[in-house]
Amino acid sequence: MDLSNYYDLRTLSGLAVSPDGERVAFTTTEYDEVEDERVSGLFVAPADGSGEPHRLTRASGAGSPAWSPDGERLAFTATRDRDTGIRIERDGDEEEGENGDDEPSSQVWVFDLARGGDARQVTERDRGVAEFDWSPDGERLVVAARDPTEDQEAYLDGVEDGEPIEVERLQHKQDGMGWLDDVRTYLFVVDVETREETRLDEAYGTAAGTDGTSLSPAWGESGIAFLSKRERRPDDQKAVGLYTIQPDGTGLDRVTGDEVSASAPAWGPDGARLAFVGGNPTDWYEPPEVYVTGERGYASVSGGLDRPVARYAGLSWVDDETLLTAFGDEGRTRLALLDADGEDEPSWTFGAQGDFESVRHLGTGGKTVALSVTDPSAGHDAYALSASALDDGEPERLTHLNRPLTRETPTPTCEDVRWENEDGDELHGYLYLPRDYDGDEELPLVTSIHGGPIAYDDPAFSFDTLHWTTQGYAVFRPNYRGSSSYGYEFSAAIAGEWGPKETHDVIAGVERLVESGVADADRLFATGFSYGGITTGYLVAETDMFAAGAAEHGLYDYRSAFGTDDCQNWWEADFGLPWDEEEQYDASSSIRDVDQMETPLLITAGESDWRCPPTQSEQLYVSLKKRDVPAKLVVYQDEHHAIGSPDRAIHRLEAIDAWFDEYDPEASAE
Repeated sequence: MDLSNYYDLRTLSGLAVSPDGERVAFTTTEYDEVEDERVSGLFVAPADGSGEPHRLTRASGAGSPAWSPDGERLAFTATRDRDTGIRIERDGDEEEGENGDDEPSSQVWVFDLARGGDARQVTERDRGVAEFDWSPDGERLVVAARDPTEDQEAYLDGVEDGEPIEVERLQHKQDGMGWLDDVRTYLFVVDVETREETRLDEAYGTAAGTDGTSLSPAWGESGIAFLSKRERRPDDQKAVGLYTIQPDGTGLDRVTGDEVSASAPAWGPDGARLAFVGGNPTDWYEPPEVYVTGERGYASVSGGLDRPVARYAGLSWVDDETLLTAFGDEGRTRLALLDADGEDEPSWTFGAQGDFESVRHLGTGGKTVALSVTDPSAGHDAYALSASALDDGEPERLTHLNRPLTRETPTPTCEDVRWENEDGDELHGYLYLPRDYDGDEELPLVTSIHGGPIAYDDPAFSFDTLHWTTQGYAVFRPNYRGSSSYGYEFSAAIAGEWGPKETHDVIAGVERLVESGVADADRLFATGFSYGGITTGYLVAETDMFAAGAAEHGLYDYRSAFGTDDCQNWWEADFGLPWDEEEQYDASSSIRDVDQMETPLLITAGESDWRCPPTQSEQLYVSLKKRDVPAKLVVYQDEHHAIGSPDRAIHRLEAIDAWFDEYDPEASAE
């Protein structure tokens, strides 16, 4: 497989089912080779699989599809050129800013699917719209948008023109968002027909939308729910509060207390109860649970599972009494039905899910459930089935997004791997093998370590894995202690002590694959991104079993990371404060063990990465070069923590391939 096949890759997100359950809207991420950019498209498909998906947007990207309550209109966010209809309606009045020569910002657009035609722009916020939801009557929207004062607007304009940045906030920067400011994000109620808007003055988040905190507005019969951090020191506030307010701006009420950090609010069909995902604000290892409000406050309806709500699943009401979401469970992402009263135990569902298939996004409408499912051998696609058939029904496949890629390329097989570490703990991960592997030979092994660390690898379609297996590698993805989906105790095992347990778990897993005859002991390679990069640093300080490693976008000196990255609350929660707990910070910093590193190491960084700043990679690189250890530094200009440019994503794999080839004993012998 050629790396240029990356441009054939398609991923899916943003599922929304029409209220009658007959249509499914979704967005895809695609890659434009000419423009070197990610683009997204909006599609609608019949839920019964009777027709091909119909593309609604072609000229620009789209996201967050949401059906109107009557199912005749489909709203979405997009960064498109200003709707010419606005200029005509306003007698040719062309204004500066959003309407002038500046680049367009994200706005809400609406397709009238009953009458046809192009989408109509509904919002016109100078700083764009972050999120929205429909009113129950379908006549209005609630949108979240930044709303600077005149002085703040002047400051923002000055910063864009290169004037000095001035910050007084504790959380002064955020990866992918830049230097932060004090501009509040408010909720606005917008009339869909007239575009008239009203700001809800009490519905705001302190600088939300610029610090990674979403307002997530949800409009139900009982009011508008939203999230906010608004204490005296919101950047130091651990809990995200759930609030409700009336559409006229009255009746503000805080639903949750400081003991839970809320996300993903969703009103029930009866409009009386509100479900949300809640996490422990001071112990991030504790699995997030599903809560439902009632007459006596709110209570968990999933706590007995000891399993985390999956990151992308959200919450969907199947009926007035039942919720549907996905949980991480033993290295798999599975659907579960929840009793909204909390009287019955959660029950696993979606019986058609294969052992090596994982659920990502989901949505409900009418009596239909739509899912996006990822399969290592088949790609990432949308499916739909009746809610009543979740246990034993076969879903209708709505898409074949990666057919151009999988038709020409042999996809890998996937196997469970189980092993024990030195403490006798049973561990689990996945092994991907070339399609034609018959077990008669030892293979070079790429150990690819997930980030987080509070995350997990599940069976999934991955371009990296597809590429490496077609190059003849086996790919091992271990779920070390610290990973989620195996319960609180397993995840919290590394709390305040990052490094040793994860390292020993990964090494034991690799040794198991060598002993089984799958992996060639002389051709072992390690890589990982973010916390996977951090763990790669730990590994090469602990062992010389790897022929080469690639530490990608990681941290290696936690004391110098504090205050220069955007994770100060996390470090305080896990380690304490660096001036109080120097030993804690140093014990988890692999840079302190650089004198034990001998493995040739490729080190990568994003120039604008403020999650794992590039200075961290520079420290490790210079330290290795001082010791004459083979090392190479690759810095991706203008990239944040995640690599966005397709060309750079391809270069990343080219660089890793070249590094592994250079230090592969078999390749060197040739």
